Amino acid sequence: MHKRVRTSLAAAGLVAALALTGCGSDDGDDAGKDAKASGSPTEAGGGDAGSASIEGAWFGKTDGKSVDLAVTGTKAVLIADGHACTGEVADMGKPMLSLKCADGNTDRTMGAIESNDGKTLVISWDAGAKDTLTKSATGQLPEGLPTGLPTGVPTP
Repeated sequence: MHKRVRTSLAAAGLVAALALTGCGSDDGDDAGKDAKASGSPTEAGGGDAGSASIEGAWFGKTDGKSVDLAVTGTKAVLIADGHACTGEVADMGKPMLSLKCADGNTDRTMGAIESNDGKTLVISWDAGAKDTLTKSATGQLPEGLPTGLPTGVPTP
């Protein structure tokens, strides 16, 4: 139980850091606007797997374990099965998540967006996992989150 609470707090801290810092980008607010204007993979559009924006906070469980994803612009943070991974959303003919985990884990490093209706996001990972995530109803982070990153977790 304590490990789950620590993992949830770490996930919340990373999500907060991503939302507040834009993954440490020095590009400012114009970076997200430029990405959307150029047709970024997070842009809303037609009826395919990447049609609804994947930007925001997503959560779910796979094999009974929490999976949390936060996407801001083209930057992404994933906490799953005790692993913290960061990277980006890339358009490789269809929206894909390309991540690198801080501990070297490769279970969720390349993921294809199978479907996305704006409320439910299904991601198939090259290593075999398949996550079905639900978008945060409020679109905002919960209150009372830690203000700093946990010790030992590298920032993107």
